[in-house]
Amino acid sequence: MSAGRGAPATARAAGGQPAAARLTAERRAQITEAAGELFGRRGYHAATMRDIALCVGVSPGLIYNYVEDKEQLLLLVLDSLLDAYATRIPAALAGLRDPIARFAAAVDTYCRIVAERPEATLLAYQESRSLRRPLREHIKRREIETNALIAACIRDGIAQGLFRPVDAELTAYRVVMMAHGWALKTWRLAGRMTIDDYIADSLDMLLGALLTPLGARRRAEAPP
Repeated sequence: MSAGRGAPATARAAGGQPAAARLTAERRAQITEAAGELFGRRGYHAATMRDIALCVGVSPGLIYNYVEDKEQLLLLVLDSLLDAYATRIPAALAGLRDPIARFAAAVDTYCRIVAERPEATLLAYQESRSLRRPLREHIKRREIETNALIAACIRDGIAQGLFRPVDAELTAYRVVMMAHGWALKTWRLAGRMTIDDYIADSLDMLLGALLTPLGARRRAEAPP
């Protein structure tokens, strides 16, 4: 009889931890999103933990159950942006074999993430220096890793004779700076074009500089 009562309790204990962890992760994600928006509007130094807690709808004291301090929140905002690059770019490349199509998909995805998260993109420029050095180094390492996804597409194009023999890492940084330009100058660009227009024009410019004659023919022959 006692064993019968104990079995459901064990099941609840075993099943309760993932549920609790999931709820904690969801709440932390909500706090991170609110922090990114508030940091973008008010500035990192002006925004307070109380402001962020009120935006999420939790008490100022409760927010510390999910994050240690404002610095950790800034790190979470920047990491969430890098997470988007690290997960969505490989997903966009899945099933694509042609290096030109892979490069175009990587650029397109990167630009769209920037357009969706302009505040976080600007924070990376403006406030990453506010992090302690070990945390800044963490962000730098992750940036190198996500940029490498684009560089790999460029190297594949070079290997197949479709791209000129350029410095792949340097070219990847040029792509990233172009993508970030949407967030940095959206006050002007958004009034002149859509993000689709921006991506199409940027890809024409990038591929115009990168493609060999063989690559140009391959692109011209590709279905729209």
